[in-house]
Amino acid sequence: MLSGLMNLLRACFRPRSDRCVHTGSDACGRQDGLLWYKDLGQHFNGDFSMAVVQANNLLEDQSQLESGSLSTSDSGPYGTFVGVYDGHGGPETSRFVNEHLFQHLKRFTAEHESMSVEVIKKAFQATEDGFFSVVSRQWPMKPQIAAVGSCCLVGIICSGTLYIANVGDSRAVLGRIVKATGEVLALQLSAEHNASFEAVRQELQSTHPDDPHIVVLKHNVWRVKGLIQISRSIGDVYLKRPEYNREPLYQKFRLREPFKRPILSAEPAITVHQLLPHDQFIIFASDGLWEHLTNQEAVDLVQNHPHSGSARRLVKTALQEAAKKREMRYSDLKKIDRGVRRHFHDDITVVVVFLDSHLVSRASSTRTPNISIKGGGVTLRPNTLAPSTGPVTT
Repeated sequence: MLSGLMNLLRACFRPRSDRCVHTGSDACGRQDGLLWYKDLGQHFNGDFSMAVVQANNLLEDQSQLESGSLSTSDSGPYGTFVGVYDGHGGPETSRFVNEHLFQHLKRFTAEHESMSVEVIKKAFQATEDGFFSVVSRQWPMKPQIAAVGSCCLVGIICSGTLYIANVGDSRAVLGRIVKATGEVLALQLSAEHNASFEAVRQELQSTHPDDPHIVVLKHNVWRVKGLIQISRSIGDVYLKRPEYNREPLYQKFRLREPFKRPILSAEPAITVHQLLPHDQFIIFASDGLWEHLTNQEAVDLVQNHPHSGSARRLVKTALQEAAKKREMRYSDLKKIDRGVRRHFHDDITVVVVFLDSHLVSRASSTRTPNISIKGGGVTLRPNTLAPSTGPVTT
């Protein structure tokens, strides 16, 4: 009885979106320990599936799927937006991006009256500038916020065109059927910015020719200035503005020598793809998934099972691989609580977006109800699409 009362009290004092996932309806997603999942829903261009598993003491991964209008203007365009934000050093930056990036995108889309690479770049820069303002305000009371950042992976489907924008090392992978063989090929769509890649190290060295220590091999891992593995991010202000690389920031983050130009960049790598009828789905996921699965393994897993539960199935497979690497059972790994769990795997976020070729090709001016879902909770707007649900087979 006491246990039941405590659970009731906890539910009453959770934020609204967290209460939502504990209802009996799948409209908001469901919670199972450290796992949140939305097995199946409908977006402007087909079905989708989402899942998030927490490993850190505070969930640093954030994510969202927005479908319907991509503009603040009533005239559109319409389509689907996916964002995966892999935070590091804390959850503040990824949460900020989750709340602001899409809103900036809608504003700039309305100003330009269309979706474009320029619109996406402006939205990223506005989000970066907004977080700089947060750091400036909080610096006197909370200086460590200058050392918090986030990777940022965005996918936008609009008028049969797919835009992929990325800073950091999250990844988008397309599943495409090869007509001649019927096989599904995994095509990586995003450029990653991790110092483990020689091309990234060369880029850093070329943009910082006067700094021979811009990339350092530390404990067999390449790191920018010996501190961080990624070369692009939102936030991480301590490596972009020298006035924040000083006391009272913790000494472990402070560089011995002052820097004149930003060490990290927030410039997204953007690619544009015309979607084809044999493009089946896109997997958007934080680095936590790709630590344990290859692109082709992930694509095969989605292709060979029903749409429903695809994201949760990918997360489960990654956790099984993580357990195997530590020579333990998956059932035992599930018993390990957040915080301690980080020693076994990272936060993992997966969004699988299925592509219905008939819906992808329809005009972007087509009016459609809006749906807004964030990993771990859901915000439904007026005239929301009714989500489709179905059993999961694993």
